[in-house]
Amino acid sequence: MDREAFEQAKLKVLLKQNDPHGFGTLKEKTVHAVMKLYYEPDEDYHEVPVEGYIADIYDGKRIVEIQNGNFNRLRPKLAAFLPLYPVMVVMPVPHRKWVIWMDEETGELSKKHKSPVTGNVYHVFPELYKIRQYLGDPNLSFAFPLIDMDEYRLLNGWSKNRKRGSSRYDRMPLELFDEVVIERIEDFMQLVPASLEEPFTVKDFAKTAGIHRDLSGSVLPLLTHMQILERAGKRGREYLYEVREQ
Repeated sequence: MDREAFEQAKLKVLLKQNDPHGFGTLKEKTVHAVMKLYYEPDEDYHEVPVEGYIADIYDGKRIVEIQNGNFNRLRPKLAAFLPLYPVMVVMPVPHRKWVIWMDEETGELSKKHKSPVTGNVYHVFPELYKIRQYLGDPNLSFAFPLIDMDEYRLLNGWSKNRKRGSSRYDRMPLELFDEVVIERIEDFMQLVPASLEEPFTVKDFAKTAGIHRDLSGSVLPLLTHMQILERAGKRGREYLYEVREQ
């Protein structure tokens, strides 16, 4: 993690945008633009044609793909890239987030309201599930930067206050809080809390990891698929899990 490099990338993007609010005027979203410069400051290596696709970053040796979500779209690229190149997939995770509402007609902005949800690396698992067939590939690695950010949303939803069903306009990165790097599939072991007593249930994992039970229910099956964990019977109606011996 290099906070100075993150700040330099952020400043460069904001200067390019030439917007009084500092966001939303590029063809790509702000977080995506900052991440590209953070992981590769040389823009000659950005948006490079590779194997019939456009790679976010390709320096002649490795490819970096930056995804804000929707890993379904990533599958064709991985199928084309992984047999030939090392590929690092980057998914920025909102850590602390403040929401700002924007009126489409007037451009008026609301005051910032802090989201009650604090993001963590476990929030990437629903997306990882979509590319589970590639997770054991030795050419595949990941970086999950945890970023404090402002999120600008348009008041264009279907509810009376126009917030439910609204569209996200852009996100403004504020600070790089942390970065989790997965260089090989065994590195996912770092996401199993050391204080977790075995065997454990989805509920036990959620409590120890400090995440919602529903999210824990996404994490454990995928860690089992990766052969980080294995099932160890049942306790009542709940499956028991333990760390698989490597």
